[in-house]
Amino acid sequence: MLEATKTSAAAGPPPTSEERTARIAVTVFPLLVVIAGVAGFLLPAAFKPLAPSVPWLLGIIMFCMGLTLTPPDFSSVARRPWAVALGIIAHYVIMPGAGWLIATALQLPPELAAGVILVGCAPSGTASNVMAFLAKGDVALSVAVATVSTLIAPLVTPALTLLLAGAFLNVDAGGMVLDIVKTVLVPVILGLLVRLFLKRAVRFVLPVLPWVSAAVIALIVAVVVAGSAGKILAAGGIVFLAVVLHNGFGLGLGYLAGKLGRLDSKARRALAFEVGMQNSGLAATLATAHFTPLAALPSAVFSLWHNVSGAVVAAWMARRPLSAE
Repeated sequence: MLEATKTSAAAGPPPTSEERTARIAVTVFPLLVVIAGVAGFLLPAAFKPLAPSVPWLLGIIMFCMGLTLTPPDFSSVARRPWAVALGIIAHYVIMPGAGWLIATALQLPPELAAGVILVGCAPSGTASNVMAFLAKGDVALSVAVATVSTLIAPLVTPALTLLLAGAFLNVDAGGMVLDIVKTVLVPVILGLLVRLFLKRAVRFVLPVLPWVSAAVIALIVAVVVAGSAGKILAAGGIVFLAVVLHNGFGLGLGYLAGKLGRLDSKARRALAFEVGMQNSGLAATLATAHFTPLAALPSAVFSLWHNVSGAVVAAWMARRPLSAE
């Protein structure tokens, strides 16, 4: 999924066709998620039975992510440990903290509060690298932060969720660790191994991986929305407000963290998306398994909104000269 952006970063200015493909993906993906959400709301009976398959669907997305990873992604961590560490710390401090503050300030019901906090405790979203590419940011740094945040998620996400959401709902941190290992870490490692031993075959399927991931995420959104369709009309407005605030804090404070860390403009742009864009598919899966279908609603809304806002912010940044920052 990240291959096109990584290749362009390494080779200099991307070809026009490559940039066009990235823009199409960014445009189509939110539309696909909207359609899926509407389908889940209007036809809940068709999607509710698929709820047990959500962890497997997330595993497909993570496997696709593993297929796109290469040794340079990990070597970039060793080359710039300070920048990567800053991105990881900013991500796992800003988004969980913002989620807790927003849930408390808006006095959200316990299920929705836990759902918002869980989104904040998730690792970086898989689309963040595409947004960094479109924003003319540091794509290599973006990939490194997304990779490390995903690999450490089995330890960090349950611990932060227990700490911040435990006051709202009972949190089974141990069960959450096992679920993240099974649905995130294992599929990513399998993808890495397949990429290592079947390079030629993987190279052949790389162009379709973004579309496979987009379709699967859309299906997860449809299932999550179907599970709470009866309560969406009552809770939808406050959830949307919470998600918009949460994502906005992440994008703005992520950029500010890079500035305070004295990173260059390209790195700041990358951190904005690495902090502000979450793996909402993982959050939806965990919320469905450990809380209630309603607790997964913020994840479904976040999946739509962060791609829309990310595309808008990326387009705005792309039009700003780096020297002006």
